[in-house]
Amino acid sequence: MAKMTLAIHEQTFCIHSFEPNEPIPEQVFAQDIYFIGKTKDEISIVAPTSLSLNSQDSEPDWRCLEVIGPLGFSMTGLLSKVSGILAKEKISIFAISTFETDYILVKNHDFERTLSSLKKNHYQIINALSTS
Repeated sequence: MAKMTLAIHEQTFCIHSFEPNEPIPEQVFAQDIYFIGKTKDEISIVAPTSLSLNSQDSEPDWRCLEVIGPLGFSMTGLLSKVSGILAKEKISIFAISTFETDYILVKNHDFERTLSSLKKNHYQIINALSTS
C-alpha cells in the first residue's frame, strides 16, 4: 500500500538569490509555477529554468516532486520521512511548503535514484499532468 503520492513536474527549475531590496522581476509572475521567499538577508526565487533571470547567484537543474494534497496542518512528519529516505541515499533536497501541499526539489543528476528510493519505500509516483 502506498504511503503517499508524489507527482513529477516535467520541467527543471532554477533557484535564484537576489538582494533583499531588489524588485522581483515581473516575468516571474507570468510563470505557471514559481516560489518566492524573502528574509532580511535575501530574496529566493524558484522558477522554471527556461526563465532567464539576472540574479546575484543561481543554482540550476532541479527537478520537482509535488506531494499530492491538500495536506492538513495536523499532518506531521511528511517531509521528515521523505528527507530521511533520501538522506540515507546521500541525496540533498530543497523543500518548499505552500498552504495546501509540499514540494521536494532534487538535483536532476539524483532524480532517478530519488524515484527508485521512494518507490522502494512504497511511495506512489505519478506524472503531475495526471493530477489536473
